[in-house]
Amino acid sequence: MGFGQGIYSVMHLVGESAYGVTPASGFRKLPFVSHSMGEERPLIEDDQLGLGREGADPSYDVATNTGDIVVPVDVSAFGVWLTAIFGAPVTSGPGPFTHAFQSGGSVLPAHSIEIGSPDVPSYSVHYGAVANQMRIAMARSGMLNATISMIAQGESAQTSTSVAGTPLVVKGPRFAQATGTIKRDNVALGNVVSADLSISNGLSPLEVIRSDGRIGGVLSGAVQAMLRFTAHFDSLDLLNAATDGTPVNLSEIGWSRTGASLKFALPRVFLPRQKRPISGPGGIMMEFNCQAAAPDGGHKISATLINNINSY
Repeated sequence: MGFGQGIYSVMHLVGESAYGVTPASGFRKLPFVSHSMGEERPLIEDDQLGLGREGADPSYDVATNTGDIVVPVDVSAFGVWLTAIFGAPVTSGPGPFTHAFQSGGSVLPAHSIEIGSPDVPSYSVHYGAVANQMRIAMARSGMLNATISMIAQGESAQTSTSVAGTPLVVKGPRFAQATGTIKRDNVALGNVVSADLSISNGLSPLEVIRSDGRIGGVLSGAVQAMLRFTAHFDSLDLLNAATDGTPVNLSEIGWSRTGASLKFALPRVFLPRQKRPISGPGGIMMEFNCQAAAPDGGHKISATLINNINSY
């Protein structure tokens, strides 16, 4: 028996046709950076009287399984996570393929996610896992990652054997922070220092009475899409839009490389009126925490991934 090490850990994912039921096949092996998934059952202190100062045994409370999975924003595997947050895309093209995702879908897919340490060996499956939030931080340099917040129904017992069989390996080259761009009306916004894109499905757990103490599913709420960015103060353009309440079209937030690209679009975004503090002799910075709204008959946010994968 070996010692569990993160470098040897594996993640296998498969879509569920029935919520909380792990399929016997169809797993894909995906790269990841870190995770904090895991079922928890806290203890409740016993409240009985008449048993003296030592009291009685505690009881177990309900089970919860929520956590974050940090994944690389790459050319191939990231489409799986876009499917988790948006639902299935509309795919077109003879190759390279264009996968179009849109917010607001009525049904969000549930997945079974096996995470294992083959060197121990130890494997468990987080089933009924639905993506609640996605956050991507943009910067001038560094690794481009996304944080996916999941709500799962439960976690299987630890076993020494993987249930994934021989999974399909899905991986591709990473998009680079240095290729990122933010465009308004197809014109790049200059002097942006950093940005954070976040998407939320507004999920809430369906808390019902069950013999196993687990949730019965998840309920979808209102979609939220937000972009927070910091920029050098160099014009009144964005400030005027924030002041008069005019929504702006953030036509592209994304990255590209040869033969592949990932682009988000927020066609109707409101900017809050912000302070312009001066803290020293250097450049004046402005922070905007923008909220997306849906245009008539449209969607708050969409994503387009172009790669050589024919379907998700």
